[in-house]
Amino acid sequence: MDIRYSDDELAFRTEIKTGLAEIVWPELAAKVRAGSSLEKPEHDRFHAALNARGWLAGHWPTEHGGLGWDPVQRHIFDEELYAADAPRVVPFGLNMLAPVLMAFGSPEQQAYHLPRILSGEDWWCQGYSEPGAGSDLASLRTRAVQEGDSYIVNGQKTWTTLAQHANKIFCLVRTGTEGKPQEGISFLLMDMQAPGVTRRPIRTLDGGFEVNEVFFDNVRVPVADRVGAENAGWTIAKYLLNHERTNISLVGESTHALEQLKAQARQTRRRGQPLIKNPHFAARVIEIEADLEAHRITNLRMLSDAQRKGAPGPEVSMLKITGTRIRQAINDLARRGLGPAAAPFPSEALSGNAALAAPEHANAAARYFNNRKISIYGGSNEIQANILAKHVLDI
Repeated sequence: MDIRYSDDELAFRTEIKTGLAEIVWPELAAKVRAGSSLEKPEHDRFHAALNARGWLAGHWPTEHGGLGWDPVQRHIFDEELYAADAPRVVPFGLNMLAPVLMAFGSPEQQAYHLPRILSGEDWWCQGYSEPGAGSDLASLRTRAVQEGDSYIVNGQKTWTTLAQHANKIFCLVRTGTEGKPQEGISFLLMDMQAPGVTRRPIRTLDGGFEVNEVFFDNVRVPVADRVGAENAGWTIAKYLLNHERTNISLVGESTHALEQLKAQARQTRRRGQPLIKNPHFAARVIEIEADLEAHRITNLRMLSDAQRKGAPGPEVSMLKITGTRIRQAINDLARRGLGPAAAPFPSEALSGNAALAAPEHANAAARYFNNRKISIYGGSNEIQANILAKHVLDI
């Protein structure tokens, strides 16, 4: 089933495509195609270019500085972003904290933080997971004790993505011990440069340093930087996670990755024939393509439903499960199709071998390994299945 776009939507796609061609500079596109990590100044420059056109937060309501894009416009922008070899827009401030502030923040918090997210003055990271609290997030142990008009925070967060770039972190902390574990959690906005905050990088399976540990040693946080009521953070946490899981649908990214996979299969030869003509390989490509098209339509339906209700519901867990499975299947097939050429090589070993030196070849294994994480973060796929069973199927 093809998605049929209106003339206005097609014009919007042309506008985005043309604009991104002007915004995405060649060196940036080359790094994105190669799967290389970007430095903070590169992220900042790209975000500023999007913001100058109003596209950085086009999906925000107009009263908060956005353009009020509808679900189809958001979908088109996402597709064109990846088609232009542009980097993923860092989601923590724009797509995770901002909706929380709009729904639960005070007018003062909204007036202060939302413009700073757009301007890039603040780079946010997410302080949810702990060494003993991952998918079982309610068991978190980072503690905040109120002293006067401040909280004193002690504890540790882990797998904190891009914390090496962040100057702010939004955290779930334990402020109460009575009742169920979920009833004693609060949501704090914290300064990463405050005394007592330290961070330590974690080397991931692909050899990178994308995630970090963050430690809090008697960190003082103003009570005014708590979002919502004390001990009411679990409701906010679930609200934020539903927005995060919508972002992990990965439709645009997977669409672009599948096109790259097919192009790779047309160039790669096995027994004198392009790999794309291998019946087993071609059947797997078709299967993924069919799953992705169904996922694309479901994503649009759920985005539209979320816009009507004002927030995503628990059914977005389906997007997270399906989106991550499709993305991992594409990575796996790309790695298998390349065979030994997918293995990482030192740069000196690539000299004179144009086929192996192609950036998309050199990083195929790293992409495969790094994307094993996507079925875990944002709540593991097993947890998402439990959410669907309980809150959607009522079993």
